[in-house]
Amino acid sequence: MSDKTYPTTWRRPPQIVADRRWRIALQLGILAYLVLAMGSVEVDWQRVSVGLERGQRFIMGFLQPDFTSRWNDISRGLVESLTMTLTSTVVGVLVSVPIGIGAARNLAPAWIYYICRSIIAVSRALQEVIIAIFLVAMFGFGPFAGFLTLSFATIGFLAKLLADDIEEIDEAQAEAIRATGASWWQLVNYAVQPQVMPRLIGLSLYRLDINFRESAVIGIVGAGGIGATLNTAIDRYEYDSAGAILLIIIGIVMIAEYGSSYLRKFLQ
Repeated sequence: MSDKTYPTTWRRPPQIVADRRWRIALQLGILAYLVLAMGSVEVDWQRVSVGLERGQRFIMGFLQPDFTSRWNDISRGLVESLTMTLTSTVVGVLVSVPIGIGAARNLAPAWIYYICRSIIAVSRALQEVIIAIFLVAMFGFGPFAGFLTLSFATIGFLAKLLADDIEEIDEAQAEAIRATGASWWQLVNYAVQPQVMPRLIGLSLYRLDINFRESAVIGIVGAGGIGATLNTAIDRYEYDSAGAILLIIIGIVMIAEYGSSYLRKFLQ
């Protein structure tokens, strides 16, 4: 039997602002800000009506997708996206592991910790589209810029979560390994790796899914992949081809989602 006692009556949780007048003032201030913010939005209703008409044509094209007329371009862009997704995820995971270990306060010395945390902060601070624009300007149009963009984004994503997981491991297991006189590498291998590996595999699969969706976004700015093909189809008002591309993207994302969910259950 547990010795814990549970409350029998409900108690209101503590409030951040105790004074009722200040709470009302804050609520009125937030409401006034929202009203002013909405009033500052300049809406061109004529353009909205034109956009709705274009949106209707796009929806009709989405409901009648054309997979054949531009299949060569679609297949080429799809292969580029899948290649960028897989290679960037693998490279990103390989680079993220040492950075994530270095960014864990309970494993790394202070100077390595701050360096690795700075790398993570820079990677997380920049959106993929911004990185893609910068790399396209450096290396030109094509999938190489997309590969570098997704790899860089993967590092910030995985290294951050891996470092947090390492800092939250069961210290009792780590202390038991240290008590045997194990080296630092043996500590990582026998105390840290068994606790974080299932989580790392699940996060890697999740990032694989994200990278494919992001490859469609960064392709719009010239970083290759299916996004470039989609952007070309929209620019040419080929909404039936654009609908086909979107259906392919949705289908692949759904397959990846169900596959990764099954694999995560299998690993756990």
